[in-house]
Amino acid sequence: MISKSAAWFLVLAGLFNLVIWPRFAKAIVDDDRAWSGEAFSSTPTGFFWVHAVLIGSAVTIAAVVLVIGVRAHRNR
Repeated sequence: MISKSAAWFLVLAGLFNLVIWPRFAKAIVDDDRAWSGEAFSSTPTGFFWVHAVLIGSAVTIAAVVLVIGVRAHRNR
């Protein structure tokens, strides 16, 4: 069983990460290193794909943490 304070922590951590990571994604897309030429008109580079996997994983984990926190808080 998860304590009430731990449930709140999970909810806040999940929300924080769901807000922060998409902002980071925008910064990566706007970075010149993400594209082999002009942005959105050329092939994405390894820099882009590595960060896309990182961001996708982080957002997925954040969503899972948020769901666990909400469920734990509801069951208190």
